[in-house]
Parts: sequence; C-alpha cells; structure tokens
Amino acid sequence: MKTQDFKYRKLISAKGLVRSAVIEKESDILILAEKALTEPGLEILKRERMDLEDYIAKNPKFMKTFRPYWSSIFSPRIIKLMSWASRRANVGPMAAVAGAIAEAVGKGLLKYSNDIIVENGGDIFIKTTKTRRIGIYAGKSPFSEKIAIEISPQDTPLGICTSAGTVGHSISFGTADAVLVTSRSCALADAAATAIGNVVKSEATIEDGLNIAKKIHGLHGVLIIKNDVMGAWGTLKVVSL
Repeated sequence: MKTQDFKYRKLISAKGLVRSAVIEKESDILILAEKALTEPGLEILKRERMDLEDYIAKNPKFMKTFRPYWSSIFSPRIIKLMSWASRRANVGPMAAVAGAIAEAVGKGLLKYSNDIIVENGGDIFIKTTKTRRIGIYAGKSPFSEKIAIEISPQDTPLGICTSAGTVGHSISFGTADAVLVTSRSCALADAAATAIGNVVKSEATIEDGLNIAKKIHGLHGVLIIKNDVMGAWGTLKVVSL
C-alpha cells in the first residue's frame, strides 16, 4: 500500500502509548501499547499468518468463496474464527481476515500491556483503561476527519472495523464512504462491515444497511456514511473531533 493509504492512522488517539510497526508480507500492523511490542507482535503475526497460509494452500476455496464457510473443528483457531464470522454475517471468510488478525495479535499482547490498540488496515482491536476516541476517515464525505466514536474502558476489549466502497483496497459491492461496526469480536465486526457495506450504494440505501446490521447477532453498534448523509444503529457515542 502507498503511504497515503494509511492516512486514517493519524485519527487514532494514542496519548501515553508507544507505537510499534509490524510488517509481515501483506500485513502492515500498528500496535499502540505501554511499551514497544514489535518483537512479540511480529511473532504472533507470523504464527497466525502461517496457520492461515497453510490452510489456504490445502483448501483454496477458503480464500476464493464469497459465501459462508464451514471449517473442521480441527482447523487452526484463526480459520475457525473467520469461518464463524462468515456464517454470522453471511459473507465469505476472507471478509474477516483483517479483523481476525488484529484480534489475535491484540489478545496475544494483553499480557504485556494493560492498554492495547492494534490497527490492521482500518480494523481495530482495543483494550483500554481510559476513554479514547477513534476518528473516522470517510474519503470525500464532509464527515471525514470531523467526527469520532468515543470508547469507554468498560466497553473493551472491543473490535472496531470499517469497510468502504470508495476508500481502500478491500472488496466491496457497495459505494459507502464508511461503514463502521463495533463488536466484542473484531473478526465479526470486520465481516459484518463488509456485509452491510455491500448493500449501501446510495444515501437511500443506508436504511437497508442498518436493517442487515440488526439481523447479525453480536454487533454493538453501526455507523454508515454516504456523502453528506449518516445513519446509525445500536450503542455508539459519536463526538466531534
């Protein structure tokens, strides 16, 4: 990815935390914690990617399908997590990959720091001891970089994932400027953001996206932005930046 593709990273409030960059092949992850965690973060990332790559080599359908996937109980943990999220959200398992990796790295690093934020391609795992704000980047929408969601410690660990049809490289069949989803499961939030974003093709279809969100068990809140129109459902605290 080009440097400008990570413009949204400056919208993550990280006061008091140390930044660590972890890169392994296509994965470019930002870790924010009480101390630098590059080495343990990279170790976890490599392990999760190896499990994922080995499974895909033997089961290429996992990477290609846009439909819900059923994996064996003997599959690696990340495969089972992505498969579960795909069935909940009615999308292919790769729709959950960035969120699943962020979740795996974040949970694995909790033994090193009380505060952990892991950002992977716009998908975030967060465990915090203080209130933090996550800014929203929504391309050319007038809401972009003007609003944020406020996260309270008691609501974490939490997954915050964003899908967009006008920003980034992820596959979306819709044209939303931003579909933000929160859930205790970062993998589910990622898959759900894709499912919801697929149906948002105009301001008039924001309601359709919210209706899909209501049917996905396990979501906390959803925010959809298309041009100068915004729709929300669930538990979210939206604030000005």
